[in-house]
Amino acid sequence: MTSLWVLGSGSGGNCCAVEADGATVLIDAGFTAKEVERRAERVALDLSRLSAIVLTHEHGDHAAGAGRLARRFRVPVVTATGTWASIQRRMRGAEHRPLGLCARVEVGPFVIQGCPTSHDAADPLAVVVRLADGTCVGVAYDFGRATLAVRYLLRDLTALVLEANHDDVLLRTSGYPASVQRRIAGSAGHLSNRAAAELLGELYHPGLGVVVLAHLSRRCNTPDDARATVAAALARAGFAGTLHVAGQDEPLGPLSVLPPAGAQLGLLL
Repeated sequence: MTSLWVLGSGSGGNCCAVEADGATVLIDAGFTAKEVERRAERVALDLSRLSAIVLTHEHGDHAAGAGRLARRFRVPVVTATGTWASIQRRMRGAEHRPLGLCARVEVGPFVIQGCPTSHDAADPLAVVVRLADGTCVGVAYDFGRATLAVRYLLRDLTALVLEANHDDVLLRTSGYPASVQRRIAGSAGHLSNRAAAELLGELYHPGLGVVVLAHLSRRCNTPDDARATVAAALARAGFAGTLHVAGQDEPLGPLSVLPPAGAQLGLLL
């Protein structure tokens, strides 16, 4: 059984975890190490089984606690070369495992793959964690548009943590300066509820069982707006799984992620 947690998601910090076969991988560590450990303890996530920390990019709300956690648990930091170069001084003593479009990293039971995204960071990635039983968990946030490469990486997932950052109308009426609005809504900014719904409609397949909406703006979005917009698109596609909305302050999970039916049958045979 594979379990998924979102320990928190938003502009104040992002951290996800996948646990399987007695091992755990963190995807981003955007809180202090102490806060990540506090949140993990609160939801009974055992970090002593940590195999690696995967970073999508170098911004503080995704990487703040990574160095200290990597040193404390003696695990590698898996991230793109450009991201590592931008944070290497903060990672002193930690091992780097390069991740990119044509690279895959194996740690414990996990196979980690990445794909470049469109965001104003050094070398940002969307990430997929795969397991031998066919379970595939994707994490994709902080990107303004879904390229063909991102769509390809996120195909055939059993669970997806996807950005639904803002509502288009709330962004326009937010009071943010026009330049900030353009950055958020631009190709290197953040995915809107509408864009997330459209992408999920394209990515849907019968094996997709868990969707988590993440990185919601407190000023330009609400959980109800994000859920309503995406739920309508998923319903039209025939989605029969569970839809969750991650918050900034309260951890979400554990969420059970099942392998696709064909993979389960293969294991039985």
